[in-house]
Amino acid sequence: MKEDTNGNPLHIKSLNHISLLCRSVEESISFYHNVLGFLPIRRPGSFDFDGAWLFGHGIGIHLLQSPEPEKLLKKTEINPKDNHISFQCESMEAVEKKLKELEIKYVRAVVEEGGIQVDQLFFHDPDAFMIEICNCDSLPVVPLAGEMARSCSRLNIRQLVHP
Repeated sequence: MKEDTNGNPLHIKSLNHISLLCRSVEESISFYHNVLGFLPIRRPGSFDFDGAWLFGHGIGIHLLQSPEPEKLLKKTEINPKDNHISFQCESMEAVEKKLKELEIKYVRAVVEEGGIQVDQLFFHDPDAFMIEICNCDSLPVVPLAGEMARSCSRLNIRQLVHP
């Protein structure tokens, strides 16, 4: 495939939404609204399957009722190296306090790079899709060029599990 030199071959503007299969759309609506602050919005009525749309923080979350919820994989281990979506927050202390109040099990990780420390909290939604909350905006965004773009340095990560 020929490499596009303009850096945006599909003319992408932004992330629009993520779509998640759910065991229970109602339970997932409650989680994304009450824990993460997403608001339910109108979903086109022409869909012939159950689901819900939510919006917040500049992105949409589309919840899709699984036709076979019993077959959805149920992960119990919180693994920061697994698929996840990450949100930046204003106060890690407030997030951690709220997760404890809600009795949501989470894993805390710390990344250190060039004297900058980033805190991360990882937890699952009702269907075991992982969510990360971080203060990652303290890390500078440094574009890589050429061959360097194909490799990444290992980061110093410490993890702590919290009930």
